[in-house]
Order: sequence, then structure tokens, then C-alpha cells
Amino acid sequence: MHQHSHNETTHRAAAAMLPGWILLAALAAPALAQTLPVTPAQRSTAQQVAQAGVPLSELAPNAPDEYTVKRGDTLWAISGLYLTKPWRWPELWGMNLEQVRNPHLIYPGQQLVLEKRDGRATLRVRQAANGEQPPMQTVRVSPRVRAEALADSAIPTLRSNAIEAFLTEPVIVDEAVLTNAPRIVAAPEARVLITRGDRAYARGPLAAPLKVQTGASDYRVFRDARPLKDPVTSAVLGYEAQYLGKAVLVRGEGTQAVKTAGGGQEQLPVPATIDILSAKEEMRVGDRLLPEPPRLFTNYVPHAPARGLQGTIVSVYGNAVAIAGQNQVVVINKGTADGIESGHVLAIMTAGERRLDRSQPGERTAIKLPDERNGLLLVFRPFERLSYGLILEINNTVQVGDSVVSPQ
Repeated sequence: MHQHSHNETTHRAAAAMLPGWILLAALAAPALAQTLPVTPAQRSTAQQVAQAGVPLSELAPNAPDEYTVKRGDTLWAISGLYLTKPWRWPELWGMNLEQVRNPHLIYPGQQLVLEKRDGRATLRVRQAANGEQPPMQTVRVSPRVRAEALADSAIPTLRSNAIEAFLTEPVIVDEAVLTNAPRIVAAPEARVLITRGDRAYARGPLAAPLKVQTGASDYRVFRDARPLKDPVTSAVLGYEAQYLGKAVLVRGEGTQAVKTAGGGQEQLPVPATIDILSAKEEMRVGDRLLPEPPRLFTNYVPHAPARGLQGTIVSVYGNAVAIAGQNQVVVINKGTADGIESGHVLAIMTAGERRLDRSQPGERTAIKLPDERNGLLLVFRPFERLSYGLILEINNTVQVGDSVVSPQ
């Protein structure tokens, strides 16, 4: 955060002092991005590639010598502007290890300069004569203190609206987790469907009844999980729960003495009270509650896996959808247990057709054409054995069963 207390101030001037070797943006929480530290792995990579750059053969044919970052730009778009392999961006971006304080952000208005030397290319932010960045946009404000998040204007890796919902909505869980989760048991006036603004009642498992706790009263509502199976082995890799909306716990569970028909009393359970804050779809009795997780402050930078990986697309996100196009989300059968991490770029391969070789008279030999690269996807939310990926580029449609490999 920074504060203004003068009649005229340079808008986001501090941002101009943040050159870096990676263009990272916090899609989930841009206001906190500038507080993220440089990881040892990032610094190690920076030390290896700083001043080295990439071979000139890796540059895009029309890579500009200079480029001014604009509002609406994304890392992936700029990477594609300069490189034939956009995931090699960190190698192109030269890093001054002595000056860099935060390599996670760059901003509209910064000028990128392509330098070519000894058969290699690097990209840097243009420095003014005094060593500072060129001035950013000037904004006139009244004489009072203002607070503004520097990272709000940093360019993101991707269009945030393409994946932001997936950072909180879909969830991959074990079957037992959802089975044992608290459930909606009733709504007022015997209402069948529940939506935003409605009140409902829920119960947790006997061992963990719902109780109001400080900072832990928000829940997400899900419906029965759908098994995600490996197309090759048919093994269930996880369950994808259908996100319905959000609820807040108003009162916890309890018990109450109730008179019986015989004039006595019995203790009956009293369900917890929840209010529905938002509803993507209408809810009903039997839907499950899971605690609202901490907001994901994950940064993304496109990069290839350190070692070769090969996986398969097991699902296209959406009801009864089997084919995907550009900017759609798919699930692959590889996760953190296989070394997958946020930002990994994978090539999508279309299986070659099986045909008969009829070129030789009198012969009919069965052949299989080679697999062909069909596009690229970027992993943005990995789980243990499954991961969500966004299709960045595509030549033809993608379907369940297509393979994904390291983009070498």
C-alpha cells in the first residue's frame, strides 16, 4: 500500500521502481501480491539466466525492439509477442539481482527493451538517465491521505476472469470428506428450493456438530461429488463437487426438551441456522457444507516442467460437456504427487488416426499416424492426483482422452 498527501502525486510511482525477471500477478488477491517474497527457487533460476537470455532462434519473427506495457495486457500475450515458446519467458527477462526488491509485478506504462548480443536476447525495463524508471501516469488529488494497492494495476499472467471462479468454486475431494460434511436438513415453511437471502437449517456429523466460532462461520455449499476416472485405468482419482453458493452460520446446533405424547419430555437435536449469502444454483435438503477456505494468494508464471511429464485429460468442466475449446477449463490426471505445480505449461496432443496403408498394391497394412500437437494449457490449480488447467491456445477442439505432455 502507499499513501498520498500532496496536491499532485505520481500515480504508482513506487511501481516504476520494481523491475523483475518474471511477470507474475496474483490473480486471486492482487492487493497482496507485492508482499510476496522472492523464493529461493526463483532467485536460483534468476542467477542462472540473468544476463544470459535466450537464443535468437527462440524469438518470435516480429518481436519488437521496444514495447510499452498497456492496460489489458497479460503476461501470456506479451510472452507470445516476443517468443516462439512463451513459457521460456523467465530466461528472456534479464534480472538485476542488486536492484530487484520484488520481481512479481510490472505495470502499464513501463517500457520493455529487447537487447541482442552474442547470439542471445534479453528483455529489460528501460531506465531513465538517472537510473530510475520513466515517470508513470500523473494524477491530481485533493490534499487528504489516500491508500491504494499498488498491485491493483499490475498486469496479470492471464485474463483473471477466465479462472478466478475456479479458485473457489469447484473442489476436488475424497468421497469420505463430502459424505461426512455438514448437510442441509430443512428450510422454513417446508420450502423445497433454497436461494440467496433464504434461511435454512443444517446438521454436522455427531462427532463434529456445527458451532459458531470466531472467524470460521462462512461455508460453501456443494452437491454430490462426481467421480473423475482415469480414461486408461478407470481408477477413480478424485471427486469433483458441484458448487452451489455460499452460506454463513448464524446459530450453532443444540438440543431442546420437547413434550412427548405421554406427558413426559425428551431431548431433541436442534439444527444449526444458516443464511444463504449467494446462490449460483438453487439449493435443497441434502446439499453439503464445507468451510470457506482461505483465499488463494497464488501467483502464476508460465514455465515448462523441470522433467518430462505425460498425462491425460479426464474431464472438461461443465455439465455433460465432452469437448473443449480455447479459454475453457479441463482436468488432467496429474497432480502434485506427480510434480505438477501452478504455472506449468503442457502441450495438448491429439492422437493420430489408425489407418490402412494402401500405397502398395495388394497390401493392407495397419498403421497409426503420429500424435500431433493441438495446443497449450496452463495448470492453475493442482490437487494431489488431479489438476485444473486453462486451454491457452488451440488448433482444433480438445476432448476427454487427449494427452498432455511437456512442451519441449
